Amino acid sequence: MIRVLVAEDQSAVRAGLVLILRNAPGIEVVGEAADGEQAVALARELRPDLVLMDVQMPRLDGVSATRKVVAEGLADVLVLTTFDLDEYVFGALRAGAAGFLLKNTEAKDLITAVRTVARGEGIVAPAVTRRLIAEFAAGPVRGASLDPAVLDALTRREREVLSCLGEGLSNADIAERLDMAEATAKTHVSRLLGKLELRSRVQAAVLAQELGV
Repeated sequence: MIRVLVAEDQSAVRAGLVLILRNAPGIEVVGEAADGEQAVALARELRPDLVLMDVQMPRLDGVSATRKVVAEGLADVLVLTTFDLDEYVFGALRAGAAGFLLKNTEAKDLITAVRTVARGEGIVAPAVTRRLIAEFAAGPVRGASLDPAVLDALTRREREVLSCLGEGLSNADIAERLDMAEATAKTHVSRLLGKLELRSRVQAAVLAQELGV
């Protein structure tokens, strides 16, 4: 069962998200938050598997709330955004969000995204992927100038996995591409994230694009 906390300040939108998720097999909505501070507090209390986080909320915005949730290791964060709020997407990526979806996402795609992130795989709405990479490439992933030497710590296999992440491949896709078990692909992803000091595979995908891996 995937335990989800829904953080959205608009009550009608929040109710709709909760309804969609509660009707999905294998997903349990364990809490609802109407602002960022409440989202962080409930994440600490409930320890959900995933927080569905709106970016614009009172008291504490979604980016700051994401940063706290990720830094404390409370849950993965799936951010809801809109096209006119791209700057929030970049901030949430730097904060360690595991995925991004547009608010007009279809119900089935929302459910798929929740399950994908819960499996430990990042996801970015296809409609924002190119803009995300192009815009975020203007600034470094880790807050410092990018140097190809950061890849020296990776094994040849880990570089191959990083390249696959840059193409947006899932663990299953990576396993098939590189002829390995899916569990092995997942292990390689975890190791390279640790070596590169990245918080999510989405950050790794952007880094791969920036360095041309």
